[in-house]
Amino acid sequence: MKGDYITFQDRGQPVGYLITFRSYGTWLHGDMRGSVDRNHRRYGTPLLPTSPQREARNCGLLKQSPVLLNSRQRAAVEFSIRETCHIREWSLWTLNIRTNHVHVVISSTSKPEAVLSALKANATRSMRDAGCWDNNLTPWAHGGSKRYLWTEEELASAIAYVQCDQGMPLS
Repeated sequence: MKGDYITFQDRGQPVGYLITFRSYGTWLHGDMRGSVDRNHRRYGTPLLPTSPQREARNCGLLKQSPVLLNSRQRAAVEFSIRETCHIREWSLWTLNIRTNHVHVVISSTSKPEAVLSALKANATRSMRDAGCWDNNLTPWAHGGSKRYLWTEEELASAIAYVQCDQGMPLS
């Protein structure tokens, strides 16, 4: 076995996760900010290059208009995340809901894929219950980022990133 594999296995349970998910259609492949796909998602590998043609092609494939979350929708998403964490006994360290993405720092013994799935599903349900999402399609882009936080320092850095590095607070 490689040394890296042994070291990874010796770490045990992470202290938390930084979960990020985007609203539908707001960051397409080819965008000037770069993006990841199944061939460009390994840590340290370059992002997909900017391509106006690819972005335009992907825009034409959208099944609905891009979703920008308004204040009512953001409030419903926040309510659902707090409620989900309370019910499942997950530790919610912080969250920040923007117009086109959601950041959550959370501690859970569940796998991050299950956490992400529950947060997105319950956020959609909460928006529907609040009467601010009546579309049959999801408001979320496929997948999301699930960053493992292995140390207290990484947890603190993720919390600071979510609280301080997202721009001005939204109303």
